[in-house]
Amino acid sequence: MYIRELQLRDFRSYENLAMEFSEGTNILYGDNAQGKTNILEALYMVATTKSHRGVKDRDLIRFGNEEGHIRAVIIKNGIDYQVDMHLRSSKTKGIAINGQRIKRASQLIGLLHIVFFSPEDLTIVKNGPANRRRFIDMELCQLDESYLYNLNHYNKIVEQRNKLLHDIYYTPALESTLEIWDDQLADYGEKIILRRQSFIEDLNKVIGDIHLHLSGGKEHLSILYEPDTAAQDFRCRIRASHERDKYLKSTSVGPHKDDFSFISNDIDLRKFGSQGQQRTCALSLKLAEIRLVKDLIGDSPVLMLDDVLSELDSNRQNYLLDHLGNIQTMITCTGLDEFVNNRFSIDKLYRVENGTVRNVNAQDAEQTLQEEQAEETGTV
Repeated sequence: MYIRELQLRDFRSYENLAMEFSEGTNILYGDNAQGKTNILEALYMVATTKSHRGVKDRDLIRFGNEEGHIRAVIIKNGIDYQVDMHLRSSKTKGIAINGQRIKRASQLIGLLHIVFFSPEDLTIVKNGPANRRRFIDMELCQLDESYLYNLNHYNKIVEQRNKLLHDIYYTPALESTLEIWDDQLADYGEKIILRRQSFIEDLNKVIGDIHLHLSGGKEHLSILYEPDTAAQDFRCRIRASHERDKYLKSTSVGPHKDDFSFISNDIDLRKFGSQGQQRTCALSLKLAEIRLVKDLIGDSPVLMLDDVLSELDSNRQNYLLDHLGNIQTMITCTGLDEFVNNRFSIDKLYRVENGTVRNVNAQDAEQTLQEEQAEETGTV
């Protein structure tokens, strides 16, 4: 599986952009705020229908325009798939696969599998539980269409139930309808809890060895799922929470309150891990994600590293880049030093500057680095 082409029109900082990628390592380099991450964001949209930044479609359209377009060509099992995404500021996005419009955006999920790694992911261990739930949900939604269905319906029911709880405060007679929402919430919530549980079990089968190598054989890592409620208890607990929920005007029980902990040598890294341990754990998590996706779908996902190498020390950089294997990788960075100095292979190289993208000869990366260093110092 790999992305062969990307075209953008009126997307973020790009009026028109056309790129072709290598099946191997693709480097997009340049100073900050030049448009590198916008390219990865467009590819993320193609895989998930959403921005990794969590913004609305209208915020993705180039300033001053009402519409934007993304087109990508994906090669999967030797078959070409062209994905067209039409973004509109005041309407729902339109999506077509090979010229055939799909009715629901969720029908696109699973065509392209990606693993996205950004500096924010390095803080997934110590940040709040919402970040950890988002990590689990994004991967499971790509792997399991039924999970995506259940999660979407669950979130909508939580929203509707919360609205009802607010209305009950002003119209107490509405409380008689609360159990209807309880039952629907439990139906979808039980399935989410069980699927998260099995996913964590699968992750634990691969993450231990990865972390052991990353830590120099010193630490063994396991992930502990901490559900807010057990699946079999959810229905009873949601009904028992009526008085509290009416007081809070929100749903206080369910998988939207779940958390996950990371245990290394009996230490909870969320609370007691050093910054180095937490970062190593985050890297282990991403590498385990890659391996798990390979095992489950029988193909490699596309890996996107958004300016993350500069946040890792040389040992973690080397381990990450050395263990990518046969996988298409998109890397954004501000400079080429780490690749040139460590002799890492570059298959395609792009210079991103002020919203323009220029293809550079990847074989001459060392000379390119020297020329750019000379430009910076004003020497010839």
